[in-house]
Amino acid sequence: MINSQNIITHLQEDPTFLPEDVLIILGPTASGKTKLAVELAQQLNAEIISADSRQVYRHMNLGTGKDLHEYQNIPYHLIDILDPGEKYNIDAFVSDFQEAYRYILNRGKRVIVCGGTGFYIQSLLQPQPFIHVPINPVLRAEIESLDKEELLNLLDKQPLPKNFKVDVSTRKRIIRAIEICAYVASNPDFEINNTQTFGYKVLGLNPAVDVRRARISKRLKERLNEGMLDEVKNLLDRGISHKELEYYGLEYKYISYYLKGMLSYDDFYKKLETEIHRYAKRQMTYFRKMEKDGIKINWI
Repeated sequence: MINSQNIITHLQEDPTFLPEDVLIILGPTASGKTKLAVELAQQLNAEIISADSRQVYRHMNLGTGKDLHEYQNIPYHLIDILDPGEKYNIDAFVSDFQEAYRYILNRGKRVIVCGGTGFYIQSLLQPQPFIHVPINPVLRAEIESLDKEELLNLLDKQPLPKNFKVDVSTRKRIIRAIEICAYVASNPDFEINNTQTFGYKVLGLNPAVDVRRARISKRLKERLNEGMLDEVKNLLDRGISHKELEYYGLEYKYISYYLKGMLSYDDFYKKLETEIHRYAKRQMTYFRKMEKDGIKINWI
């Protein structure tokens, strides 16, 4: 069991953790992030900014795991700010975070960021200006059939933008690198803003795999009992299509399949449970990547 008082003591004794610094709490799904964030917020006089790519949407509570009751009296931000059907991206998140961050500090409070979307969190701690480069579907169609060696040869011929760290670990990332190089070369006025404006400390929750799996299975069963199927039916009634539901994550995708008759209830349940376990594993893989990229995570 996590002792939040020990964490508070450690933070209070750390001379490098300043009042304007951000406390980041990350971890895989069902690891207890919100519960810990609330306990720390109560003792640090803080407010919480969500770093979750799906909890921004209204009317999507059970499928996104908002657990709003856990916040008690602690103000939270970047939850329920969009209607289903609207799109959200990394640019919007960074902008919304900066606004919430300034608002909280102006109220004399500390800032806690809590979430499991590692890509969002890393974008705050290590700004990635090239993420703003738009997708080029024409270029992608032209080079999609090339093998990895051919893609690397093509990448070598591209002028490399200053401060662009190329990741060639997968075909997908090589294609993205080629896309970025081509865009910057043809858009010399592209502005690079690589400024981080705050200090931070990162706490990572990493329960044992068997504990994590048990929690995921238990939570899935609870959310289905609480009406997650009805939540998706309500979204369909609001005009959200089955195709759009897939955009909002595993729960919505597989419930959509079940409602369309593509899966029996038992098959839907087993498939969704398996995919959530795999998702949690991918989250941990991304957090480890963040460490390799230089972000220190204090694991609990």
